Amino acid sequence: MASKNVRSFNEQNFESEVLNSDVPVLVDFTATWCGPCKQLAPIVDKVADEFEGKALVGKLDIDESPKVAAKYGIRSVPTVMVFKGGAKAGTHVGLTSKDNLVKLLGV
Repeated sequence: MASKNVRSFNEQNFESEVLNSDVPVLVDFTATWCGPCKQLAPIVDKVADEFEGKALVGKLDIDESPKVAAKYGIRSVPTVMVFKGGAKAGTHVGLTSKDNLVKLLGV
């Protein structure tokens, strides 16, 4: 079951939710057809639960929001990016561990 702390990002809310956030934001660029994305989902859920109130964690479906995916050069999913103060602060491409996501988040 997905965490209630994982937000859903899209082209309509990306600027307000991610770029204008006062706290670091971890964005999981994903796709419904992506096997490794499904494996990463429970790891992202755990990070979202652990950092509730300290960081925002959410997913962006690249097929539903192609303009945002193109803007950030997403060529492979899953790609996880961390944004701080409206700027990209870190990126990881591919399946990874919770520890690596926490390091990337830097909270």
